[in-house]
Amino acid sequence: MPTTSKITAVDELTSDLMRAQLTIVADYRGLKVSDLQGFRTALRASGARFRVAKNTLTLIAANQAGITGLDGLLKGPTALVLAYDDPVTTSRVTSDFARTSRILAVRGGVLNNRVVSGSDIEALATMPSREVLQGRLVGMLASPMSRAVGVLGGPGRSVAYLLQARADQLGAGTPADEVAAD
Repeated sequence: MPTTSKITAVDELTSDLMRAQLTIVADYRGLKVSDLQGFRTALRASGARFRVAKNTLTLIAANQAGITGLDGLLKGPTALVLAYDDPVTTSRVTSDFARTSRILAVRGGVLNNRVVSGSDIEALATMPSREVLQGRLVGMLASPMSRAVGVLGGPGRSVAYLLQARADQLGAGTPADEVAAD
């Protein structure tokens, strides 16, 4: 018979899993409390949350959230990193912490209700941020337009340069003729 605390925990986990854009499943065995506090602070800055959860309750919550295939990742002590805002930044923070601590092991995760491997999480961490990608897209869209403006403006500029050169040529001859006549 499930207790009320377990029912509440499953409801909270279900809500968290449904809200999260990215959920990273990790093994946290051996980490000090001070290390976890620093990691939680870094995650909070990126709009994410670190949570230790029981495997059985996490599996029940995942099934209620419509996520299947998570049971292969839920072995041993499990921690969940839940990214609510930016999955790239959260995966970068988690990968950096795992690399520096050498204790946290990323097993895999769930990205938009699809189970992904640990190497997929690492690949996500190496992607540029959303702002950089948006800037690149704007640059790619603006580049052909600026080239088209340059090409279309070329003949007009050529005519203007030609007229200016002729005016300079005619204007340069006039003062010299006046000096020679004096």
